Amino acid sequence: MYHRPVLLEEAVAGLKIVPGGTYVDATFGGGGHSRRILAQLDNGRLFAFDQDAEAGANAPDDSRLRFLNQNFRFMQNFLRFHGVTQVDGVMADLGVSSHQFDQAGRGFSTRLDGPLDMRMDKEGASSAREVVNDYGEEELASLFRQYGELRNARAVARLIAGQRAGSPILTTDQLARAVAKAAPRGRENQFLARVFQAIRIEVNQELQALKELLEQSREVIRPGGRLVVISYHSLEDRLVKLFMRAGNFGGEVQKDFYGKPQVPFKQLGKALSPGPEEVTGNPRARSARLRIAERQDR
Repeated sequence: MYHRPVLLEEAVAGLKIVPGGTYVDATFGGGGHSRRILAQLDNGRLFAFDQDAEAGANAPDDSRLRFLNQNFRFMQNFLRFHGVTQVDGVMADLGVSSHQFDQAGRGFSTRLDGPLDMRMDKEGASSAREVVNDYGEEELASLFRQYGELRNARAVARLIAGQRAGSPILTTDQLARAVAKAAPRGRENQFLARVFQAIRIEVNQELQALKELLEQSREVIRPGGRLVVISYHSLEDRLVKLFMRAGNFGGEVQKDFYGKPQVPFKQLGKALSPGPEEVTGNPRARSARLRIAERQDR
């Protein structure tokens, strides 16, 4: 399976689909969410984005679907290109697909030895190899502190700098061995996952792309339409929560001249997590958080 969709029923229900509506699946992947959306559409339309060209092979032959091999940060531009200015809903299932994790050659997995790559778009300019070998020690420490939330970020950066001084770090296994001394005892797997996460976020500019998607959703979702986002770590979830609550990433609600709050979205309920049965069948779902919001009148 290319990717097992997480919180499938809950996410699609959160879109509150109108059969004749227009929707965006910002992270097509294996197409699980898209297929469920299409099943509820009559003469509606679905635009599906994925920067990984391999995901295109999963697109069903359906005239209502337009698959776009593009980063979702360009959503608004491509919708306009296709004559669409407003949609009824946008959903995004963030993170790395099972297919990408399970291919050693992509460099995402902490379990499989492969080249240091981690590019979701294989045509992207910079890979994890450039980050690990070319960034200065201070840059690496900042990256691990900000994107990996590692307390010992400086020590991790120092170990990498020391290792690459002798020879470049070219594979995921070499990276894992280079930072092993900094791993807290008993939490080695979690530590390494955070190291990889930090580098992957930097390579793919994931948080900046997410911010752009959320800001564009404010413009393209019509009043009453829904924004549905599944995140997998606190950095993503924090941005989504703040944006849905305040319409910005600082978390402070802006007010107009008369003191009326200017909040573009209304949060619907609390964040949802997968149940025990789903986590048992798909352990990668355990950290997922689903948030739903409805576009307010402009």
